[in-house]
Amino acid sequence: MTNESKIYSPEERYKLIGKLIEEIKLRRYSFQTGKSYISIAKDFLASGKIPREFLLSYTNKSKSAMRFAYFALKFFHENILNAKFGEKLPLARKSMKLPLVLSKEEVIKMINATNNLKHKLVIMFLYYAGLRLNEVRNLKWEEIDFGREIIHLKTAKGDKERIVFLNKKLTYMLKMYGINEEGLIFVSQKLGKYNKRTIQQIVKSSSKKAEIKKKITPHTLRHSFANHLLESGADIRYIQHLLGHKDLKTTQIYTHVANKDIKKLANLL
Repeated sequence: MTNESKIYSPEERYKLIGKLIEEIKLRRYSFQTGKSYISIAKDFLASGKIPREFLLSYTNKSKSAMRFAYFALKFFHENILNAKFGEKLPLARKSMKLPLVLSKEEVIKMINATNNLKHKLVIMFLYYAGLRLNEVRNLKWEEIDFGREIIHLKTAKGDKERIVFLNKKLTYMLKMYGINEEGLIFVSQKLGKYNKRTIQQIVKSSSKKAEIKKKITPHTLRHSFANHLLESGADIRYIQHLLGHKDLKTTQIYTHVANKDIKKLANLL
């Protein structure tokens, strides 16, 4: 562990950040993770502080920001500076927040309230396939297997492929939309990939039209997909596979919001 502060020259900082960028590329970290790691490393190098002093500057920020800064700094020391990182900060565990879910009726209201066919299809992929926002953006026609009624995701999170069922409602809507042989399913007016903001705005606008007061995001529809499957009796390990969760514990959070067993308890009174 570095116990003394060090002032790095602009040339030294430039070289170290260059090495960090290379390391991030080699490990194929996501764009957002890489961007955050680089930003934190730049701030650290410019600060002239020892790791503990630098991390103390994050105490007025959120727990997640503190945790991210800690792991970014640890990565930078161990892989770029080739230095032992011995900080053992008492990082509080993230408090478990239960996901917001919609009822099936609310989801249908959102879909029916959306007149634009492309926007309607975006919402349907988020819900009927449980896709993440970026998975919808990157979805290609080649990944839709109408014969086997599956979606073979090749651009899933962490570069991990997975297979999701193709709901018949999606098949019907895709035929109305117009099926192509290849390329992105969702293309902007400038013939580029949909940006995140566009999909977020589609969901926000649709929920407003459906007069749903909850604060809904694209991920809310994915949460609802998982929760409704669990309530209908689907095995949680199948749901884990469909969502692409590495750890079952991540999927088990839905057991805290599923109404299936709660309703049974109500009938006992």
